[in-house]
Amino acid sequence: MTVLRRHPEWIKVRAPSGDAFFQTKRLVQELRLHTVCEEAHCPNVGECWSHKTATFMLLGEVCTRNCSFCAVTHGRPAAVDRDEPARVAEGVVRLGLTHVVVTSVDRDDLPDGGADHFARTAAAIKARVPACTVEVLVPDFRPDDTAIDRVVDAPVDIVNHNTETVPRLYKTVRPGAKYERSLRLLQRAKERRPTVFTKTGLMLGLGEDGGEVRAVFADLAGVGCDILTLGQYLRPSAAQLPVARYLAPSEFADFRADALRCGFRHVESGPLVRSSYHAWEHIR
Repeated sequence: MTVLRRHPEWIKVRAPSGDAFFQTKRLVQELRLHTVCEEAHCPNVGECWSHKTATFMLLGEVCTRNCSFCAVTHGRPAAVDRDEPARVAEGVVRLGLTHVVVTSVDRDDLPDGGADHFARTAAAIKARVPACTVEVLVPDFRPDDTAIDRVVDAPVDIVNHNTETVPRLYKTVRPGAKYERSLRLLQRAKERRPTVFTKTGLMLGLGEDGGEVRAVFADLAGVGCDILTLGQYLRPSAAQLPVARYLAPSEFADFRADALRCGFRHVESGPLVRSSYHAWEHIR
């Protein structure tokens, strides 16, 4: 039996509790929605759901890729649920959201990678709550410019795609992805609609060094990325990659300062930061 390494004190989070948390949980179940909060074992689920915020995960709960850091189930996914965009919009209304993050599993089985489904979901949300800002956290679409354009042309406010790690670790951490492909998506989104905010995130503690991280900052700034999130990689279970190192909060503060010097509009950096953590604050 593999024993998981204990987290340092600054990683501790409170167990989920409170009426608002359970109200959010019931709503997600009632509307038959999936959330990355649950599927990816996010450590912030208690805090976020207690504030009645959730990151909705489109296109089912089964991913066509098998990234070695991720707890989401992989395999053969189900058919696309055409009614899902309307249910997500209903969830936004009932939670009273003014900012929503919508993501998905990878769907390499679909010709457009799920781009049309993202676009239809954004349109459904804006039709119900026009003032709600919509952030889409998308897969790389391999990358297909037509698919990227379909999403960027939809009523979205932020196009988010996580770079996840440094190029050297891609084969280990993201075997189905390519670093250059992720950069290309962010660049294409900005070229297609310069006024849209672009955003990405990195997990730290997988074996990267500081020079590699700062080189990624420069690459991201070079393609016009606006918003960056930096968080500690936490092993979801014994089936995923082990943590190579826990970074101290002071190191996250130093990386934030380095990233801001590169020209990012906003940088969220800390051990428990995730791509959608406090996302509503990222475009103030």
